[in-house]
Amino acid sequence: MLFRSWKEHNKNLLEKSTKLNDLHIKKLYYKSSNGTDFSIEIPECMKFEAGGEYTLGGVYYNPNMPTEECFTSPNKYSANGVVYATKPLSVMGSVVSDFGFRFENGKVVEVLSDKVEEKNLLEKLISLDEGASRLGEVALVPFDSPINKTGLLFYSTLYDENACCHLALGRAFNECIKDYNELTEEEIKKVDLNTSIIHVDFMIGTSDLSITAELYDGTTAEIFKNGTWAI
Repeated sequence: MLFRSWKEHNKNLLEKSTKLNDLHIKKLYYKSSNGTDFSIEIPECMKFEAGGEYTLGGVYYNPNMPTEECFTSPNKYSANGVVYATKPLSVMGSVVSDFGFRFENGKVVEVLSDKVEEKNLLEKLISLDEGASRLGEVALVPFDSPINKTGLLFYSTLYDENACCHLALGRAFNECIKDYNELTEEEIKKVDLNTSIIHVDFMIGTSDLSITAELYDGTTAEIFKNGTWAI
């Protein structure tokens, strides 16, 4: 029974990621009533991944359990605007909450927090190296996900990231490059994804989050409405 359930779950996630990839998304626009007003670009060579995946040797597996996300890596120079975290985050052994970031041309230029100690901690985090202040992941998760419905904060990113939409500061995913396993190391480097010693997910999903996509063909598509899938 458990195997069948996971097989069906992976199928549903694959259907969502396939829809996203078929849209050929160029740019995502986020808005919610908490003040999030943000945009980020997806390189044309990137794809959304979700659920189970294959090793280079052809073995199918689930890298994360549970998993609710469809994710990819963005253009590291493209993030602009303000995003506010909607769940507490464990950072260097401390828990921070009620914070946000303002981005310009892909880089965090301001940590938004009224709590001095927490603001200092987040500023330390994004200064660990050049890539720590840029984004390496964009992940789409409906606000009504099973993890969020528990009402629990697990204080573990591998669980908490599946509660709602999130972004990640730091290292990007080379495996999200189309035909990644057929590329040389030099070809992968040319994509110029973000690199860093960190990869820190923070949740930004809300019950009223809207996400609109600008597509490479010049049209637009509604991706999220009222915090959940619109596709």
